[in-house]
Amino acid sequence: MAPAASRLRAGAALGALPRRALAQYLRLLRLYPVLTKAASSGILSALGNILAQIIEKKQKKEDSQNINASGPLRYAVYGFFVTGPLSHYFYLFLEHWVPAEVPLAGLKRLLLDRLLFAPAFLLLFFLAMSLLEGKDAAAFAARVRTGFWPAMRMNWRVWTPVQFVNINYVPLQFRVLFANLVALFWYAYLASLGK
Repeated sequence: MAPAASRLRAGAALGALPRRALAQYLRLLRLYPVLTKAASSGILSALGNILAQIIEKKQKKEDSQNINASGPLRYAVYGFFVTGPLSHYFYLFLEHWVPAEVPLAGLKRLLLDRLLFAPAFLLLFFLAMSLLEGKDAAAFAARVRTGFWPAMRMNWRVWTPVQFVNINYVPLQFRVLFANLVALFWYAYLASLGK
């Protein structure tokens, strides 16, 4: 009887772990919204790069145990210092500039995101990655020439429905996290463009 009770307590403790983690995340989000979103952006961006490296190594039939640490580090820096804070303030800006009471507010917010924010954010991504990789202006320009439009077209295909849901149905405090979870795979795609 004791082993069964022990297993029950262990199962209950495992079930409580996600609830405790969520409660802690919500507490941090309330106390330190920008820092919490920056940290989650950094972590998930780094994981996206690790995912890209694993996928690339599997496609080349290489040993996926050897991950280049500089890639996830660059993505963590970008996520922490750019994606998290910028996204936090962008979603606040959308709420302020296009209040929910405005006719077609969801569509207007989506158009602002897709036609203004997305292209600028993608250019910022290419610039930041070039700087973090120690590349010069010519390398940045070459990356933009070869990668911007393919990435932008893919961005519009992938992110338009995601952002429609995010902007219209996800509560404001969770929008950065929601986008970060999708971005986990998006950054894997972007990292594959840099190869």
